[in-house]
Amino acid sequence: MMAFSVRLTFHGDLPFFLRSKSARLERQLTERTSVKDIIEACGVPHTEIDLILKDGKPVDFARVIGTESDIDVFPIEAVSVTAFPEKRLQVLNIRKFVADGHLGKLARDLRLLGIDVVYDRHAEDGQLAMISKTEDRALLTRDRRLLMYGSVRHGCYLKSQHPLEQTVQVIKRFNLGSALTPLTRCLRCNAVLEAAEKAKIVDQLEPLTKIYYDQFRRCPECRQVYWPGSHLEKLQKRIEAIRTATMVQAKGKPVL
Repeated sequence: MMAFSVRLTFHGDLPFFLRSKSARLERQLTERTSVKDIIEACGVPHTEIDLILKDGKPVDFARVIGTESDIDVFPIEAVSVTAFPEKRLQVLNIRKFVADGHLGKLARDLRLLGIDVVYDRHAEDGQLAMISKTEDRALLTRDRRLLMYGSVRHGCYLKSQHPLEQTVQVIKRFNLGSALTPLTRCLRCNAVLEAAEKAKIVDQLEPLTKIYYDQFRRCPECRQVYWPGSHLEKLQKRIEAIRTATMVQAKGKPVL
């Protein structure tokens, strides 16, 4: 097969993933190749792409390229809401996630907000990809190669190393604003908390806690007990910081 050229233009913030940071690349191919493989060979995970145009017409990741082509690649943020709505490649209403082992603080933040997040800091890449596939969870990671696994359908690359900025990115990416239910999920194991009678958990309480508190919740999985003690103020401040940062970024300003 004769060599042919594929010219790619990466829109929005996708050049972030490219070595040259240039939005335009040209590749010489000698065999038919899927558009997904062509794009990911440039360093851009498929989970970050919402629309692909080949010679001005929308295609999916499976489209095989065998002739000279011009390909435009768009992230979610750079696609007009009216542009080829039936050809979008990403699902935005996901409400379940799995976070890789380096994102413990992000997982805690999301659980604090009531979001369902599986997290095991010892999980290997293959396990994370399998959980994402079998439980239909979006994979959250800073490892772009992990997001390129063929079994990973939904995911998000976290650009920042700062947990607050990571949390805001996930909330915005998946439109989670209306799904937040703070202080309803166990921070340790992710289960939904249940009301607990004081008499049934009194043996788990410290002496002063028994005296001053009467309202409790308990995790049905790990049995951790929660009550409105001094730690609650710290958690509420964290929730408020996340909400404020989300509102600031929504207005087009950087997160502090």
